[in-house]
Amino acid sequence: MRHPEFEATLAPAKIYPEIWRILLGLLLIVFCYISLSVMVVAIGSAIAAREVGLYGVMPFLQSLQYPTTPWAVVTLLATFSGMALGPILAAAALHFRGPGSLLGPWSEWWRGFVTAGLVVLVILGGLMALGAWIDPPNQGLSFSRWLHFLPLFLPLLFLQIAAEELLFRGYLMQALAARFTARWIWFTLPALVFGLLHWDPEAGRNLPLLLLATFSFGLIAADLTERTGSLGAAMGFHFANNFLALLVVSIDDGITGAALYVSPAGIATEGFNSLAIAFSIVVLFGIWWVIKTLLER
Repeated sequence: MRHPEFEATLAPAKIYPEIWRILLGLLLIVFCYISLSVMVVAIGSAIAAREVGLYGVMPFLQSLQYPTTPWAVVTLLATFSGMALGPILAAAALHFRGPGSLLGPWSEWWRGFVTAGLVVLVILGGLMALGAWIDPPNQGLSFSRWLHFLPLFLPLLFLQIAAEELLFRGYLMQALAARFTARWIWFTLPALVFGLLHWDPEAGRNLPLLLLATFSFGLIAADLTERTGSLGAAMGFHFANNFLALLVVSIDDGITGAALYVSPAGIATEGFNSLAIAFSIVVLFGIWWVIKTLLER
């Protein structure tokens, strides 16, 4: 049984629910993502060549895998512009739907975004502060430099999370729900794909825990979307989580170029770090329970 709020948002998607439209839409999204990513990287490479010469292009390209400088992070986040544009174009060209049909009602979107974002910042931010007090992280960017880049980081971070939510909880989840009734197809499958796309061989034996964490994240975002009939709560949940993980305390050998602090433990570090990843999954579901309780009032 679907939540009535989510069922109401499916009305535009049910007009043209054919599978060929969904598959062609996904191809269009992939094309947009790759095309704009190439353009963004090309612009970044041109800037690097101008600043430090042609010999600086290859190090710049290599830095995009695990960005350690602010401009590398800016470039990486900007590559999500194609993923954000793709679902909007696919919905319009193949399903004759506007962007609003993906996002849900504005009032519900805003309420969900603010509620979920604040809950994550309070609970997860508090736990991170406690962890930093017990085991202080290393300094990343200086506070003045971090503030200097923050007006650029924040909108690009929003672009990144909006792109993923528009694709997985917007276009894909809605299109599948309009075509299929089986819950594992429209609810679980997008979350599973979302988790698998975070596959990182550098995680070593922590990889199963990392995939479980991202899969759980996808399930929670899908549940919040279904409960509210809007992407607001999922996007607020996603934005606040990534703000803390990328801009406040990042992990070593990850995306550290925008972080105020860097944890000395890498993603592949076992032992206590493995327990921390497992504990973070429990925390995510605790945060989900608080958010859904507040939104149901």
